[in-house]
Amino acid sequence: MNQTDGGNSMQDSRTSEIERTLRQIPGGSYVFAAQFDGRRTGIIVNSVQTCSFTPPMVCVAIPKGHWVSPLVRDSHAFGLSQVETRDRLILKKFADSGRPRDTDPFDCVPTEKLVSGSPLLVRGCLLLDCEVVRHLDLEGDCEIFIGRVLAARPARHETAARESGQ
Repeated sequence: MNQTDGGNSMQDSRTSEIERTLRQIPGGSYVFAAQFDGRRTGIIVNSVQTCSFTPPMVCVAIPKGHWVSPLVRDSHAFGLSQVETRDRLILKKFADSGRPRDTDPFDCVPTEKLVSGSPLLVRGCLLLDCEVVRHLDLEGDCEIFIGRVLAARPARHETAARESGQ
């Protein structure tokens, strides 16, 4: 059955944009970010993987006990912004220092929000805005968040996602 009403067309467009964006995840560095109750923070992560296309989902591993975890838990959402390996400013601002910062790492960095309110980097190669569907506390040095992708912005150039992973 072929439906052509505006609602289904808009949903199909969003679905294809999300799928196209998920296929651009080869690896690389990402800012994993959350915001809750006026506080926001982020950390560089390298373990991001598409784990489902229907519904669209990603999984992210972060260091166990990191201070971003309570913000993700309380907001039930997170954002992922893929960054280029040559973007030293972003890599430095979001490097894990091992302790919470007193300042907002997003200060002086242009951000945008898509659906959940999680901060996303305007200069990110690709952006994913996710709702937490699972949290796994592993018996290891990492914990895993699985997020359903609510919205996405694909890489502006076809090769941008591949280049950011080099």
